[in-house]
Amino acid sequence: MLALTGSANDVTFTVTRGVTRPVWEPDAGTMALYEKARGVARPDGPRAAPCQRGRGSDGNFTGAMGVPTLDGLGVRGADAHTLNEHIEVDSLAERGRLMAGLLATLE
Repeated sequence: MLALTGSANDVTFTVTRGVTRPVWEPDAGTMALYEKARGVARPDGPRAAPCQRGRGSDGNFTGAMGVPTLDGLGVRGADAHTLNEHIEVDSLAERGRLMAGLLATLE
């Protein structure tokens, strides 16, 4: 992408890099927070493991700063950022319980 440049009819364009997100990796603080979340989650709730994905979020910034960070706590859905984006309504209560339980564990 950065190699794209061009000129035509007295118009020139150049591609430049904008904001980039640092790489986030789970550390001891994040793993402790993850274990709290696992303890709060209902046994029939979603199962997830801390891992990196090829996506960017604000969690990249907090995690890279050493702040224990969990990402992806929002409701389930599909087709993000498209005209078909939607949520699974049943996940509203599930994720609400998880967030309330996590907040209740704050010291």
